[in-house]
Amino acid sequence: MGSPIPKQFLPLGGIPIVLHSFHLFAELEDVVEIIIVCDSSYRKYFPNLTMPKVRFADSGERRQDSVWNGFQTCSDSSKLICIHDSARPFLQKEDVATVLAAAREHKAAALATPVKQTIKLVDEQGFVIKTLDRSSLWEMHTPQVIAPDLLRNGFEIAIRDKLTVTDDVALVELTGHPVKLIRGADQNLKVTTPTDLTIAQALYSQLKK
Repeated sequence: MGSPIPKQFLPLGGIPIVLHSFHLFAELEDVVEIIIVCDSSYRKYFPNLTMPKVRFADSGERRQDSVWNGFQTCSDSSKLICIHDSARPFLQKEDVATVLAAAREHKAAALATPVKQTIKLVDEQGFVIKTLDRSSLWEMHTPQVIAPDLLRNGFEIAIRDKLTVTDDVALVELTGHPVKLIRGADQNLKVTTPTDLTIAQALYSQLKK
């Protein structure tokens, strides 16, 4: 992003990007605690709520290390673990409700959208091996919602076999348990590059009209 601070703390609509989803989760009755995984120097950005209770965990080297640290901080009474990218500010309450309901039924569910572009499989030199059938390809979003016992089992396998995963339900896949995908809103974009931030600013302005 070329910014002196992490992308999720850049402003969008007058507040840090991360606070858009933070406030959404704080307003949901099903959410009893919010675990913020970040460097301690950024904790000052978050309001100190009593309900849902807000707690902090340190970030890790990899995504899965950060999720593990957050998971270790969760209450033992948690029925579901809902993991969300702080750089996705346009999450909708309706999508959260739907993915939570699916996770209650299936123990693992995540928001996703069907792939729109043609996807090529290439070799190490950049030459096309084949065209993948996009009708069966989905782009993963968050939240990704997992039952605690299932998430712990996935972590145990990843730690034992020294595996790196790029999203949370990949840990569930390691256990062989099925993951239910829920069609989410296209606007649930992740701010990763300066272009993404420009798009987010335009989308924010449009949604506020």
